[in-house]
Amino acid sequence: NKLHDFVCACNGDMSITKVDGPATCEKDECVPNPCGMGQTCNDPSQSPDSIGDFICECANGVKTTGAAATCEVDECSSTPCGDGQTCEDPDKASNSLHDFVCTCDSDKTIKKVDGPATCEKDECSGSAPCGMGQTCNDPVKSVSSIG
Repeated sequence: NKLHDFVCACNGDMSITKVDGPATCEKDECVPNPCGMGQTCNDPSQSPDSIGDFICECANGVKTTGAAATCEVDECSSTPCGDGQTCEDPDKASNSLHDFVCTCDSDKTIKKVDGPATCEKDECSGSAPCGMGQTCNDPVKSVSSIG
């Protein structure tokens, strides 16, 4: 019966062993990914003694250690809809991109998700561009991204 001939192996990876003492088992806290949708996870120290040191990072650079980050992105801040339209980002904290809605100011029922809506503009209304005694007719009222 020999002393000091026992072998320790890591439960997650039995190929990591050490004779006569505890093995150094690594634990990657990013597997499975604990961060939210669209976030990257980085575990700088995969030591079994370091728990909760993983870092979740959003595409916009927001980082949180030990928990999913809150990636609030206001997609309307870059004015993606164009003139004559209102932009709404219904859920800035959802971590989802391309969910903003463009709504035509002239007709609130015309909307488009993730891009400018095609709004109708009657160029004859309001300003009377033809002059006195003339009739204006605008047969093609559909103008994409008015402005």
